[in-house]
Parts: sequence; structure tokens; C-alpha cells
Amino acid sequence: MARFPGFPAEGLQFLRQLKKNNKREWFQPRKEIFEEKVKAPMTELVGAVNEALGKAAPAYVTEPSKAIYRIYRDTRFSKDKTPYKTHIAATFRHRSLGKHASAGLYFSVSPDEIEVAAGVYMPGPDELRILRHMLAEEYEKFRGLTGSKTVKKLMGDLQGEQLARIPKGFAADHPGEDVLRRKQWYFYVTLDGVNAGKESLYGELWKRFEVMMPYLEFMNAPLLAGRKREMKAAAFDR
Repeated sequence: MARFPGFPAEGLQFLRQLKKNNKREWFQPRKEIFEEKVKAPMTELVGAVNEALGKAAPAYVTEPSKAIYRIYRDTRFSKDKTPYKTHIAATFRHRSLGKHASAGLYFSVSPDEIEVAAGVYMPGPDELRILRHMLAEEYEKFRGLTGSKTVKKLMGDLQGEQLARIPKGFAADHPGEDVLRRKQWYFYVTLDGVNAGKESLYGELWKRFEVMMPYLEFMNAPLLAGRKREMKAAAFDR
């Protein structure tokens, strides 16, 4: 198992102080602390996850520069105009699919909590259509993957927005109605922030990511097939 010593106390303290002083005038003189005590350890942790993914699911290996989210918030459409996030986060997706539209892995670290998520979070209309048609046939396998004791123990229950009724094109009495009504198919749990500074953090993350991999592969399979059809059609159009 890859080793990660945990985030240094200075990095966690920086995030605590940023929560109280979320403004450019405070952040800029201390940017070097962020880079060395928060972002650099995060890069190391992402590298450890990538090492494990390289053995278990190579297609999900994501370079730290692409995996780690920027500390800067997008405030264009938000009433909250504070410029910085008070956590640091990363995502891992299949290299052939979109960042949020397909099934992927996510985690964030702050002194308050560790967030761990996996699944399909922001599918577009095309992805919804593809996934629902697959689930109309494979709803029993879906329930088996999402309802196992190990998944429930480590990741809890399936979450996400749902429609009030089954989508058009599917029978109202379809046996997979509960699955087809969903607009999102993801798992999300939080761990105590005390884990951020511990060597056990990597293990807590990886055991949850590992148990999610069969589910991710299952959900991404029809999206990958659709992607291949698109590429083939584009090649014929040239």
C-alpha cells in the first residue's frame, strides 16, 4: 500500500485561517504556505491514489495537474463572493469520458471533514438517455452492485436527484422504475476531518474507491460504447 503521511499541521491550520480570512489581501501574502503545505501534500496523495489505480483501473489514472481542483471559487453566479475554497479536492475519471458526465471518483480534504464520492453526478441529456436505456435492461445487476453490504458499510446509500415519475419512453410499471427515475447515480460520505492529518487517510480513501470500481466500470461501459460509435461515425464522415 502506498504511504502518505497525512497533511501537515501547517497546511490544516492554513485552511482553518482561510475560512476566517477569505479574502485576497490575506491569501496572497500566504500563497507560498498554500503551495507547500496544502497543494504539495495533495499532489502527493493524488499520486498515491494514481499508483493504486494504475494496478486496479489504469484508465482512471489522472495527472495531478488535471485531478486537483483550483483553490479559486467561481463566483460569477453565486451570492457568496468569497474568492477561495476552504478545502482542497480532486477527481479521477475515465480518460476517454467527460469529467462530470461519466462515472468517476472524488474526494476533498478540510480540517472539518473529508468528503468521498463516486458515481455519476452531472450527466447531460445524451448520457442520461444512454444510461437509462442500459439500466432498463440491467436494473437487477445495478441493484446488486449498489446494494451490497460492503458498499453500504463504506459508502452508504445511493444518492442523487430523482424525477417524480418514470421518464417518457418507459412503461409506468417497469420493474426498474426506481432506478430509471434517477437523474444522478452517486454515493457520498463524509469522514471526520481529524483523518486529514493522519497516515491512515490514504487507506480510508482507497478502500472506498476500490469498492466502487466495479460500479464505475458498469456505469461507464455504455458511455464508452456510445463514444466509440461517435468516433466511428465521425471517421466515416471525413
